[in-house]
Amino acid sequence: MKMYILVKESVPMGCAIVAVAHASLAAYLKYQNSPEVKQWLAGPFNKVDCKVDGVDFERAKLEPNNVVITESALNQEEVAIAFMPRENWPKSFQYFPMYRES
Repeated sequence: MKMYILVKESVPMGCAIVAVAHASLAAYLKYQNSPEVKQWLAGPFNKVDCKVDGVDFERAKLEPNNVVITESALNQEEVAIAFMPRENWPKSFQYFPMYRES
């Protein structure tokens, strides 16, 4: 079980760090009563943070069970999307690059 959090590559590092924190909490709060989250919390507690371009971000929003995060410092721009933890992910998620400082 893992939770994916995708951050737009255009988001500045400082905003991205805050967005990931907010996204993981928002996804937990939205889905906390689901069996998937209960299983995820029992361990291992895996999260994968990835940096994606705008096209992949928009495509990913079509996947079910997600929470989109906006940033007030960036005029309410959508900056991150977190997904309810699950075992199986679309193949495209495996190819998203891990979020790392450039």
